[in-house]
Amino acid sequence: MDLQDVKMDIGSHRPLREVVYEELKRNIMTGRIVPGTRLMEVDLSNQMGVSRTPIREAIRKLEKEGLVTIQPRHGAYASDVSIDEMVDLLDVREELEGFSAELAAKRITPEEINRLENITDNYELAVKHNDTEQMIFCDEQFHKEIVEITGNNTLVKFSTMAQELALRFRYIYYDDFSRYENMPSEHRGIIAALKSGDSTEARRVVSEHIKALRAFVIEGGKTGFRDKREF
Repeated sequence: MDLQDVKMDIGSHRPLREVVYEELKRNIMTGRIVPGTRLMEVDLSNQMGVSRTPIREAIRKLEKEGLVTIQPRHGAYASDVSIDEMVDLLDVREELEGFSAELAAKRITPEEINRLENITDNYELAVKHNDTEQMIFCDEQFHKEIVEITGNNTLVKFSTMAQELALRFRYIYYDDFSRYENMPSEHRGIIAALKSGDSTEARRVVSEHIKALRAFVIEGGKTGFRDKREF
């Protein structure tokens, strides 16, 4: 991607460093800044109409999140993400989200069950209308909700990072979102396990859910995924 495509609305009342960070992050996450692109502070500051300081701060923050790689004496680059890395990430997600479900089953409230059901209802509508963006949003919201129910801030932090890296993989590698069509029914199975209060079953169901996604990614890597950077 040509970095001059990066656009940003600086008319926000939020601190400039947050606006710059969020815009750079969004462009990296969606593949507008493709993996391997060098992030030149001078160029970015000129294109965004800001000083180099918020650019530098944003790059350092994105490095901590794994979205930017800083190479000594060479500069900062948008980090790469491979199918193997995605599989590794899903192994981590299986543990993080399985544990989250185990904890959530012990403390989930009727109101939280309702929120999960509403998210799943919206998910089914998105599938019906072939609304890919809404499918992705509902999928993220569902898993995020479960982690937040645990009340464990460390789990929330690491799970958020894992979800964001997974989202980036989707944008870079494939347009096939057929896997999402089965998600609502799987999510309802997770809700049923959480509602039962059976922490062992909740962890098992979530683990199987992530394993199915892992198998989808592995198979896609062999037969179907195309790196969009080739086009």
